[in-house]
Amino acid sequence: MSLFGNLLTLIVVVILVIILLSSAIKIIPEYERAVLFRLGRLAGLKGPGLIFIIPIVDRIIRTSLRVIVFDVPPQEVITRDNVTCKVNAVLYYRVVSADKAIVNVENYHEATNQLAQTTLRSVVGTAELDELLSQREKLNQTIQHIVDDATDPWGIKVIAVEIKDVVLPSEMTRAIARQAEAERGRRAAIIQAEGERQASEKLAEASAVLTSTEGGLTLRLLRSMSEVANAPNTTVLFPLPMEFRKLLPK
Repeated sequence: MSLFGNLLTLIVVVILVIILLSSAIKIIPEYERAVLFRLGRLAGLKGPGLIFIIPIVDRIIRTSLRVIVFDVPPQEVITRDNVTCKVNAVLYYRVVSADKAIVNVENYHEATNQLAQTTLRSVVGTAELDELLSQREKLNQTIQHIVDDATDPWGIKVIAVEIKDVVLPSEMTRAIARQAEAERGRRAAIIQAEGERQASEKLAEASAVLTSTEGGLTLRLLRSMSEVANAPNTTVLFPLPMEFRKLLPK
């Protein structure tokens, strides 16, 4: 009985040692850091690699340092020119100071996400619809700077903010389509008018050269006649060259 009791005691001791060692030895991946608390006080950062802690006395909180991608849900916004639309975005951020992210804010993921949503509504609300549609990069940078400055005490670095979609009411979409069509028509009319102006200038220059050169109009007439002869026309009119007016009596 004594031998059995000693064996049982040895097994219990071995199990306790294994449990203590498993509690004392931790392996932290390269993309994580362990925030160490000793008796409730911040004792620093540990990792990556193999670390040792004091069981019961120490407690660690693992924090990932990888980039986090958050899809900001659609936010209903009224632009500066009183257009109601829905805007969503993508937020890219990462933890750069794990101790600040754990100590200074209760839930840095939720806090950063909520801040991104409110900032998106505020910034888009100060822009007009045309600016929202054509100058997204400027708005992206503005949102990024605001969120990055606000999350800096939390040890968060905002890498980028990208506005994805702008959903407009159906009547506004039709109005924009009509405006774009009218703009294309205006540009086409301007281009046609500019072409006609340039053509008229060239024709005027050619006319001046032909009238100032002896026999110029006759040569041009002969060339036109050769071009007309190759065309499938049945009737050909031969205008009188302007030089023949000199032979007519006045």
